[in-house]
Amino acid sequence: MKIIAQNRKALYEYEILEKIEAGIALSGKEVRAIREGRANLAGSFAKVLSNELWLLNSHVGVVEGPERNRKLLVKKAELKRFMGKTQEKKLTLIPLRLYFKNNVIKVELGLGRGLKKYDKREKIKKRDLDREIHGAV
Repeated sequence: MKIIAQNRKALYEYEILEKIEAGIALSGKEVRAIREGRANLAGSFAKVLSNELWLLNSHVGVVEGPERNRKLLVKKAELKRFMGKTQEKKLTLIPLRLYFKNNVIKVELGLGRGLKKYDKREKIKKRDLDREIHGAV
């Protein structure tokens, strides 16, 4: 599995409750650009529109339409399950990684809840404390 792009900020901004793997519908030029490493997931999110899952605001370094919406390919049962969770529990689908799996481009989506500012501070404190403990040993 070769990772192409990661959304590191998503792990800081959201508490990831569940993960899912999805395929992505791309054109030939987009596949070539992704193979060259010209993809960015920062600021992107997934949304259910007319019973289909779409990836919005992702950037692929193609000349025409680099930030167009791209269709994500998941099974209907998974789509219905995530549709219910995002609407009822106010959760968001965030793309975490874009990677190759058996020469097919996949997207790892995380079902996340946004963190408050104090949650982020606690996370930073805990990480710094763990670093000090492991650095002293």
